[in-house]
Amino acid sequence: MSWRDFRIWGLAPAWVIMALTLVLPIAIVVLVSLSTRGAYGGFDWGLSFDSYAKILFEEDWDGNLAFTPQYLAIIGRTLWLAGLTTLICAVLALPAAYVIAQAPARWKAVLVYLVTLPFWVSMIVRVYAWIIILGNDGVIEKTLRGLGLVTDMDSLLFTNGAMLTGLVYSYIPLMILPVFASIEKLDPALIEASHDLYGSRWVTARRVILPLTLPGLMAGAVLVFVPCLGAVLEPILLGGGKTMMMGNLIQTQFGGGRNWPFGAAIAVTLMVLVMVFLMLNALRARREVGHA
Repeated sequence: MSWRDFRIWGLAPAWVIMALTLVLPIAIVVLVSLSTRGAYGGFDWGLSFDSYAKILFEEDWDGNLAFTPQYLAIIGRTLWLAGLTTLICAVLALPAAYVIAQAPARWKAVLVYLVTLPFWVSMIVRVYAWIIILGNDGVIEKTLRGLGLVTDMDSLLFTNGAMLTGLVYSYIPLMILPVFASIEKLDPALIEASHDLYGSRWVTARRVILPLTLPGLMAGAVLVFVPCLGAVLEPILLGGGKTMMMGNLIQTQFGGGRNWPFGAAIAVTLMVLVMVFLMLNALRARREVGHA
């Protein structure tokens, strides 16, 4: 057997695993999205684009299609909240990662461990903890009352702010770790050279540190933005289900809505958005390599 044949057949188990765990499930979701809704839920096999048309249009009583923006608003809200979460995580991760990178060696491992510590706890438990913190008579309200700053206040739960707080808390470690890896590779001589040339801290951060940590920031942006698009727990538990996102819209269609084709169509739309984002990021990275 030649080396080329060995490379082909040696990777056969990996290709089989990828086909069974990745390609086949995606193909099933696509086929379900192109089927018709069953009379009692589920789906009936067939070729129909009605589920995709429902994203943009709604059928009137006389059978005509009318444009409806409600699902586009959900997609736009999902993109907005995922983008805002990514931006907030980036702003918070930069100083945190810099502090960890500059810490003494004996503390660095401890700080990295503290960043990853939330992943040792179930996501549901972490989100429920924020319900205790933000809810009526929660930690924040009791603290403000104890300090005499407020006498009565509305609940902080079931708002966009509560949902955004949960998203940032859930995914900020995924931003800190790649940014920390980029900052740790920085040559301290570059920062010293910037100060020797009378560069202020702001100029050094903007002209030296930020450009050199951009790969870590972009990697963190991918790790945060993509899972935020499919977030389910935060909109339901912290948003009270009042703010619909694509993740809980898909869950609703496969659950109580019993409209599997439409839920699959939303899932395929979500996958397309993720693929577009990843392709744009790959093109940006390729252009940077070409200019280097």
